[in-house]
Amino acid sequence: MDLREMGKRAAAAKYQLQGLTTEEKNRALEHAAEALTEHTREILTANARDLDRGRENGMHQGLLDRLKLDQVRIAAMAQGLKQVAALPDPVGECLESFDRPNGLHIEKHRVPLGVIGIIYESRPNVTADAFALCFKAGNAVILKGGSDALASNMAIAHVLQQALTDCGIDRDAVQLITDTNRAVTTAFMRLKEYVDVLIPRGGAGLIRTVVENSTIPVIETGTGNCHIYVDRDADLDMAIPIIVNAKTQRIGVCNACESLVIHEAVREALMPRLQKALEEKQVEIRGDERVRAAISGVVPATEEDYGKEYLDYIISMKTVDSLEEAIDHINRYSTHHSESIITANPKAAEAFLSRVDAACVYVNASTRFTDGFEFGFGAEIGISTQKLHARGPMGLRELTSYKYQVTGSGQVRPD
Repeated sequence: MDLREMGKRAAAAKYQLQGLTTEEKNRALEHAAEALTEHTREILTANARDLDRGRENGMHQGLLDRLKLDQVRIAAMAQGLKQVAALPDPVGECLESFDRPNGLHIEKHRVPLGVIGIIYESRPNVTADAFALCFKAGNAVILKGGSDALASNMAIAHVLQQALTDCGIDRDAVQLITDTNRAVTTAFMRLKEYVDVLIPRGGAGLIRTVVENSTIPVIETGTGNCHIYVDRDADLDMAIPIIVNAKTQRIGVCNACESLVIHEAVREALMPRLQKALEEKQVEIRGDERVRAAISGVVPATEEDYGKEYLDYIISMKTVDSLEEAIDHINRYSTHHSESIITANPKAAEAFLSRVDAACVYVNASTRFTDGFEFGFGAEIGISTQKLHARGPMGLRELTSYKYQVTGSGQVRPD
């Protein structure tokens, strides 16, 4: 596969995209959404091949869940494209304007990043989400999905490219690398001549590999060791469904709750009820001594458990004696993704919000809401856990940069 040729084609496509009107981009997204729905059968057939291969290779249940498509998930992909089409176009937005004493008029405008590269694992919905957001923000995109989802990604990418062609838009606005050789992935990370920014989306190993090997600027999307803290003033009737939702609604996602922190004052009242609710979902509990004293059948938690993203029906539990200890524990083991407190105490909520270091911090809500769709972004490129350029769910605005437009009337800079 000639990556340089792909890069050249993407670089050429980005200039056409920058000239499209909002209406032209929206029409193309609407058409692409309809095409995904129309080609559901073909996409599911391709996905079935990936799933069969994954099972034969002993793929973990959580990863199979990430890989799986069905009619509902394809409909959600299509709806995501339509939602992106309905969102305001950030390109060209004037962020500020001002005049200098010498008469220069300066304006700061949003502009596309250019060509975005995305490396991701077994989540074929990312193919459609990434295309939609990059395209609406005026960017060309080169996608490198995991080999586990190759057939699914190829089917989706083909539909998207054909939809662009139908609308008279360069199909190279979205390209998929189909070579599964690791050397190709490494070469892609070094295609700095054509790719303006690289975004990894997947597990800790993938993200670390991209950060350490890329010569292209990287926006780091992080893994999710997400915590819920049940405060001494928590409403336990509220806490239990929130924990069950955050842990079990989908296990193979980065915003699932992996670790529970419990105030000693509610431990004995909470644990029997919570254990019953989690057992109904077949969740294994790994707890400290005080958790094990409150209920039976708990696996002893280790230091590794407190920092682990399980992506499985497993949850770690830690007992604390104060809000301060809870915050310290979470900040120590957090991946800075999403953390939540369950409390009826406004002062405790405010302390948690201000002192927990994470991209998204919640009060009395499930961590599962850390998602571009749920935030009203239509879709997302990923959840950024870094602090430069973008943080949290990355929507349209996070896929733009800005430039200064300076208008003069003959000014020259004096010596």
